[in-house]
Amino acid sequence: MAAANAPIVMQEVLTLPSIGINPQFITFTHVTMESDKYICVRETSPQNSVVIVDMNMPMQPLRRPITADSALMNPNSRILALKAQIPGTTQDHLQVFNIEAKTKIKSHQMPEQVVFWKWITPKMLGVVTQTSVYHWSIEGESEPVKMFDRAANLTNNQIINYRCDPSEKWLVLIGIAPGAPERPQLVKGNMQLFSVDQQRSQALEAHAASFASFKVVGNENPSILISFASKTSNAGQITSKLHVIELGAQPGKPGFTKKQADLFFPPDFADDFPVAMQISQKYNLTYVITKLGLLFVYDLETATAVYRNRISPDPIFLTAEASNIGGFYAVNRRGQVLRATVNEATIIPFISGQLNNLELAVNLAKRGNLPGAENLVVQRFQELFSQTKYKEAAELAAESPQGILRTPETVAKFQSVPVQPGQTPPLLQYFGTLLTRGKLNAFESLELSRLVVNQNKKNLLENWLAEDKLECSEELGDLVKTVDNDLALKIYIKARATPKVVAAFAEKREFDKILIYSKQVGYTPDYLFLLQTILRTDPQGAVNFALMMSQMEGGCPVDYNTITDLFLQRNLIREATAFLLDVLKPNLPEHGFLQTKVLEINLVTYPNVADAILANGMFSHYDRPRIAQLCEKAGLYIRALQHYSELPDIRRVIVNTHAIEPQPLVEFFGTLSREWALECMKDLLLVNLRGNLQIIVQTAKEYSEQLGADACIKLFEQFKSYEGLYFFLGSYLSSSEDPDIHFKYIEAAAKTGQLKEVERVTRESNFYDPEKTKNFLMEAKLPDARPLINVCDRFGFVPDLTHYLYTSNMLRYIEGYVQKVNPGNAPLVVGQLLDDECPEDFIKGLILSVRSLLPVEPLVAECEKRNRLRLLTQFLEHLVSEGSQDVHVHNALGKIIIDSNNNPEHFLTTNPYYDSRVVGKYCEKRDPTLAVVAYRRGQCDDELIDVTNKNSLFKLQARYVVERMDADLWEKVLQPENEYRRQLIDQVVSTALPESKSPEQVSSAVKAFMTADLPHELIELLEKIVLQNSAFSGNFNLQNLLILTAIKADPPRVMDYINRLDNFDGPAVGEVAVEAQLYEEAFAIFKKFNLNVQAVNVLLDNIQSIDRAVEFAFRVEEDAVWSQVAKAQLREGLVSDAIESFIRADDETQFHDVIQAAQNANAYHDLVKYLLMVRQKLKEPKVDGELIFAYAKIDRLGDIEEFILMPNVANLQNVGDRLFDDALYEAAKIIFAFISNWAKLASTLVKLKQFQGAVDAARKANSSKTWKEVCFACVDAEEFRLAQICALNIIIQVDDLEEVSEYYQNRGCFNELISLMESGLGLERAHMGIFTELGVLYARYRPEKLMEHIKLFSTRLNIPKLIRVCDEQHHWKELTYLYIQYDEFDNAATTIMNHSPDAWDHMQFKDVIVKVANVELYYKAVHFYLQEHSDLINDVLHVLALRVDHTRVVDIMRKAGHLHLVKPYMVAVQSNNVAAVNEALNEIYVEEEDYDRLRESVDLHDNFDQIGLAQRIEKHELLEMRRIAAYIYKKAGRWKQSIALSKKDKLYKDAMETCSQSGDRELSEDLLVYFIEQGKKECFASSLFICYDLIRPDVALELAWMNNMIDFAFPYLLQFIREYTSKVDELIKHKIEAQNEEKTKEKEEKDLVAQQNMYAQLLPLALPAPPGMGGPAMGGAYGPPPVPPMGAMGMPPMPPFGMPAMGSY
Repeated sequence: MAAANAPIVMQEVLTLPSIGINPQFITFTHVTMESDKYICVRETSPQNSVVIVDMNMPMQPLRRPITADSALMNPNSRILALKAQIPGTTQDHLQVFNIEAKTKIKSHQMPEQVVFWKWITPKMLGVVTQTSVYHWSIEGESEPVKMFDRAANLTNNQIINYRCDPSEKWLVLIGIAPGAPERPQLVKGNMQLFSVDQQRSQALEAHAASFASFKVVGNENPSILISFASKTSNAGQITSKLHVIELGAQPGKPGFTKKQADLFFPPDFADDFPVAMQISQKYNLTYVITKLGLLFVYDLETATAVYRNRISPDPIFLTAEASNIGGFYAVNRRGQVLRATVNEATIIPFISGQLNNLELAVNLAKRGNLPGAENLVVQRFQELFSQTKYKEAAELAAESPQGILRTPETVAKFQSVPVQPGQTPPLLQYFGTLLTRGKLNAFESLELSRLVVNQNKKNLLENWLAEDKLECSEELGDLVKTVDNDLALKIYIKARATPKVVAAFAEKREFDKILIYSKQVGYTPDYLFLLQTILRTDPQGAVNFALMMSQMEGGCPVDYNTITDLFLQRNLIREATAFLLDVLKPNLPEHGFLQTKVLEINLVTYPNVADAILANGMFSHYDRPRIAQLCEKAGLYIRALQHYSELPDIRRVIVNTHAIEPQPLVEFFGTLSREWALECMKDLLLVNLRGNLQIIVQTAKEYSEQLGADACIKLFEQFKSYEGLYFFLGSYLSSSEDPDIHFKYIEAAAKTGQLKEVERVTRESNFYDPEKTKNFLMEAKLPDARPLINVCDRFGFVPDLTHYLYTSNMLRYIEGYVQKVNPGNAPLVVGQLLDDECPEDFIKGLILSVRSLLPVEPLVAECEKRNRLRLLTQFLEHLVSEGSQDVHVHNALGKIIIDSNNNPEHFLTTNPYYDSRVVGKYCEKRDPTLAVVAYRRGQCDDELIDVTNKNSLFKLQARYVVERMDADLWEKVLQPENEYRRQLIDQVVSTALPESKSPEQVSSAVKAFMTADLPHELIELLEKIVLQNSAFSGNFNLQNLLILTAIKADPPRVMDYINRLDNFDGPAVGEVAVEAQLYEEAFAIFKKFNLNVQAVNVLLDNIQSIDRAVEFAFRVEEDAVWSQVAKAQLREGLVSDAIESFIRADDETQFHDVIQAAQNANAYHDLVKYLLMVRQKLKEPKVDGELIFAYAKIDRLGDIEEFILMPNVANLQNVGDRLFDDALYEAAKIIFAFISNWAKLASTLVKLKQFQGAVDAARKANSSKTWKEVCFACVDAEEFRLAQICALNIIIQVDDLEEVSEYYQNRGCFNELISLMESGLGLERAHMGIFTELGVLYARYRPEKLMEHIKLFSTRLNIPKLIRVCDEQHHWKELTYLYIQYDEFDNAATTIMNHSPDAWDHMQFKDVIVKVANVELYYKAVHFYLQEHSDLINDVLHVLALRVDHTRVVDIMRKAGHLHLVKPYMVAVQSNNVAAVNEALNEIYVEEEDYDRLRESVDLHDNFDQIGLAQRIEKHELLEMRRIAAYIYKKAGRWKQSIALSKKDKLYKDAMETCSQSGDRELSEDLLVYFIEQGKKECFASSLFICYDLIRPDVALELAWMNNMIDFAFPYLLQFIREYTSKVDELIKHKIEAQNEEKTKEKEEKDLVAQQNMYAQLLPLALPAPPGMGGPAMGGAYGPPPVPPMGAMGMPPMPPFGMPAMGSY
């Protein structure tokens, strides 16, 4: 059976390992589940803890470190019960905690051990000990109460369950024990049933039991049933039974008949037994669950078998009831938490179809309100009705599933039955049955109430409403209103008949409740009428009500203006103002009219209030011109200015400065445009220049940036107000950088006589135009010249100033300026005075008056320009006499002396203060030699070189350069670019250096020549100095330099210099000669200085003549020389000669090289002689070792034995290793045996093929490396017995195991290796590697033994390694098993799918695929099953239903073209409302033409392309399909398309219902016209009622009259007239009440008329009368409340389709 069609649906809710629960704790003793809310798991490692799993959030478990023997979560709340044994006793300590509040609720110490406990109610724990059963309430302070003693049949039983019935009067205890000796595997079940009232027990054989409440027909009290399942063995015969019996039968009342049924166990489950039973109170189904996962489902009432299936491949040990869904939860040993639920869509068809049990199907459908039995129920109802069994028919209708018989047709059917005299009417029987069963629907409530109202039994209605037996509706309220308004109001509220509720509150004058209720239900009443009503009696209350309306969500329902007019009509100015100020706070543009209104009424009546409102600035959208006029009239000139927007108005008001505060007026100017502000300022100056000047100046100061300084200046200049200009610019000056502004300020200050300010500004300001200001001041001819002095001094107009003062005869200011203001500008003054031909006496006096303050340099320059330098002679001499050291003074004095030729050389050489560069430059054109003197004195190198080059003074230049000894100067004159270099060098060589007696000068010159890379010139220079008997001929450094330079530049001269010179550095020069490859010269130098070693090295290394070296060694006979010769011979491979030379030299230092060379030349005989010589001088291990090796090489083994017995320092270990490496095994054997190195001895013996000895040596060495070496050698020699002895000592080391295995395998010794590994399994130190390696070998060479090995030693294997090998060897079945054992479920699933012929097993694959982590594998599994096992694909998809993306699965199947194949899966998951699933199923239903399923799918699942489906099926050949298309259009709001489709198919009823639901009047009236055109008169009449609220009466009557259908419209007309007659009656009633009330207020209204007239100019000429205000015919009284809309009054009670049946629909 496909899972999707099964009557019971199993679903995996959770796996405990997935939330971190260790599988070892998933047992009966560690896991508890008291209800469908919590699972509690007790863990004991790695630490003691309790894990609480909330089934609402299963992936977020709560883990607490708690040590306990048992833990139970309360069925309903977060209360935890814990049990722990007291150490050292058999007593248990019980505790109950509230884990949310973190408090202990109760605790108790039991006197004996608790073997089982359980929550039997949310407030009660059942505690079972070895002897008794207790109940312990968690409320109060009570201790556990003993309920009964355990029966004898439960002795030595394991208690598995304990339960009580809902009344706690019946208790049952269940245990299990080992089976009979002939069949011990069949567990025996025992049950003890105890009656609390009777205090009696009964022992029964049962494995599982449960209580249930069941209502027996004819008994109003429910019966207590117990159901229990047993499986017993008697004389080898096994009996499995399910029993259902009643407990405590009620005397005189119908009882429950005892039922029993067989439990059919398949042959494979012969030893299986029930472990749990759950009873669904929702469906009255009994679930029996067995240990091995079988589920039996039985009907509780009849004990009829409904269903059987295996729900779990793993043993189930725990279940819990899921009362909300009518199923149960089960937990198996794998940790799966499974949920079983009834498949409501399939269980009834399953029972009626496959079981063919129609009665059970009907009863179950009634009990559970399940679909699928509609036809059966209707058929049964018809049968009962036809048999006049009205009571049974009524009961059937009342209990009909999903209320299929609770329809108006059923009521009409009962109404149509004639009442028999003396009998209860069938209709009342029907209603009575419904009332006893539950609540009536709207139509039933209305019909029953009509009967009760007609009988004037209002109290029955009140009782039924209090008991919630009636469904409230507007029609019911209308009916009850005729007898009780308050009761009708309650009905209206429950029915949400909002207009009727508002009308009822209005009648009771509870207006505040209207607002609250309207907000709650989202209804809009007639607020204007309510406000008018409150305003008559409570103006302030009216304000509050109006404010409440304004704060409603969605905005005020009544226009603010209308509300304001209501207040103003009654002269309530303050109230209107208060209301408007509150509602206008947001300052919105749309409130501009109201802002104007509130300001108008207050400017007329309370100007101070208006001023305050304006001052607050809360409004900005009112009529500003209108308010400005009113402000001007009220004398609020500043407010008027702020509101006028036209310049003439502003100019008219602004001149009233006598009534305006200056500061607000100044601020107002800031709001005007530049042009308007200037116009207004002009007006103020024209009206009163003197009085308004201060305001204008202040305004100009404040807004100079906006107005523009130029405009303000022009304004003041226009009125020739220099005073205003002075004050304005004075404030603006500090922030302006405009030169013109500063000039105008200076000009204004000068014209207003503010000379001090003129002086200050000219002194401090940096922004005025100096030229313009200077000219102005000169023209102004101010008596005080200080401003002009400031300008000229600061901006460099000193000559102009001097000229102006001199020509103006203001010599006093000239003296004051030079002496006090700026003596530094005195040179300029003197120059101008000289130009103006001022007398020299005045100038000299002026200069002398300043003296030292006068800057000399510019003064000299001024005089020198005018050729009047002699004028300063007296001044300069005066300064010198005063001790002046100013360079400019002495420069000027020197120039005067040079011009007068008054012994200038003396001045140039003796004066220390003048500037050589300046004076030298002055002398160049007059006398170059004087210039050289000046430059030499100041060391002006560049200038001296330049002047000597120009004038060919090279001898002076050479002497200067030699004397300077400056490297940079030498570099400059010797650089190649110097065209005069050759002349200079000639003078240096011929004159300057020969004249010099200073070594430093010579050294500097030589260094300069070397730096300049002039070797030939240097040689010429040095020969001049060294070889020609000069003072420096014997100089050591110069001789060295001469030879070295010759080596570098002229090698042929070197040998001559060596022979002629003696005082030079021989070793150093010799090394340089070697580097220059002058080897003979170098040999001559070393030989001349007796450096024999260096000399022989030249012969050996450079000249490379060993013969000359040997000859030289014989001549000098030095050990060092022989040593060098020996080394050279050794390098050349002359080993014997070299050893002889080393012996001559007695040189043991090179023994390393000698040994190496001798070994290379195989000259071991000579080496022995050398080593014996060396050993006499050194105690070196190397020497002794090499001696032993040399003995071994020449096969002198006896000498070796003798040597090692003598004292020696040889490293015998290294020597032995070396002998071993060189295959000198006999010698190595002697050494290793002497030093007891068993490992190396074993290796040596292996080389000598002495294997037994090698094994003995390896045993002594006991080294893994040695064992391996010997083992491998034995393997190679096929000595497998010895090899195994060695290998068993190797493989116990994990690191060496693989190497041994590879060695055996590489040599093809597979059987020997497997034998070795099998022997290794029995070793005491056998480890995982051995087991794993044996598995690898089996996989490669004996695959038939692999699976047995894996299963036998799965816990001792290295699974990852074995996985790789199995993968390589293609053992897919074993590989899958290993992946599962290693929890590599992804790889296991992949392997199964990729290698299905070998690895696939359906049950195994299902278990694996749900545990994979990679979700892509789900879809790969879908592809796999689609290709290879398509018949099982739904089973897999059912397992994966909670994990896969249903959209993707559908896409896969759609692409594969096999959507029909997974239809059961899609039906099962359609409840998730996934678009792809919905559309796929809809396609299938369309293809299968299953319109019932398609309609059901469209109704229940709306997530699909509705319009696309409708378009696809609207042209379907089946009528029902097209009807569904119309239905979809209706759901999507496409009313026209739906109606058109319904009309096309003549489904007129659907068309009318669609019009009614659309709310579109036009569609409804068009449908009427259509029915008229089609001649469907009955449809016309029906449409009038169905669309009653939409069709306009005049249209309906007009159409009926014009088409002769008045008879069909007459019922509609009667209802319409009745409705409006009732409304008119209500209006008249309210009118009379209003007139009576109005008479009491006529006088008050007359008093208000006079006050209203004074505001007539502000209010509209005629305000519209508010709703309810009567005209002349109403006498001015308030009318009744507005009539509700037509549709709100309801229709008379009649069936919705009460017209005669029409054939067309």
